[in-house]
Amino acid sequence: MSDDTPDTPTTPREALDLLLAGNRRFTGGTPRHPNQDAGRRADTASAQHPHAVLLGCSDSRLAAEIIFDQGLGDLFVVRTAGHTVGPEILGSIEYGVSVLGCPLVVVLGHDACGAVAATRAAVENGTTAHGYVRDVIERVTPSVLAAQAAGVSEDDGFIATHVRNTVDLVMDRSRDLAEQVASGRTAVVGLTYRLAEGSVRPVVSHGLDLPLDPATGPGTTSASNSR
Repeated sequence: MSDDTPDTPTTPREALDLLLAGNRRFTGGTPRHPNQDAGRRADTASAQHPHAVLLGCSDSRLAAEIIFDQGLGDLFVVRTAGHTVGPEILGSIEYGVSVLGCPLVVVLGHDACGAVAATRAAVENGTTAHGYVRDVIERVTPSVLAAQAAGVSEDDGFIATHVRNTVDLVMDRSRDLAEQVASGRTAVVGLTYRLAEGSVRPVVSHGLDLPLDPATGPGTTSASNSR
């Protein structure tokens, strides 16, 4: 119910804590399904105030509002195959942060990602793809090459590397986002999701000091100006 949900978070820490609490409810089988009733629908009809931008993979098993136990108006979701990034994706993230005032950006990857698997096959075996799937593979290729150069051999390592590279890419290419993070108004966090367990693990963070998952390789934590 919408009246069971706390006020919209205003800091990166509050926003992340809310998402992680929702994920714990989801994995524990006790979701509240907040903000999904008629009252919430009416409340959000004239305006939206989401507390996080979520850039995730288009995989049908990665429905953000479900796995984080959120509702209408809570998340500004952008999804592409392999969470690949182009100008329209960057513009969408900047809109969520600069216009809607989201204090948190999450990049969400997952195990058994088809885009990463197809890219590994293309790099390792020369497997080709048709149409615009080739463009997806080209955008994921730098992550696969970086993982190989680091000696990564397991799926978790490739997925984590791709999440970190996506976070670095959006930070490098979006001046607006980088300035928001530097000022402490916004944080960017990279998470990996395990399909069977339903749980998320942090692998990289800018703007928040987080314990990162050591199983996924070295990450980056930038805690300056964190809240």
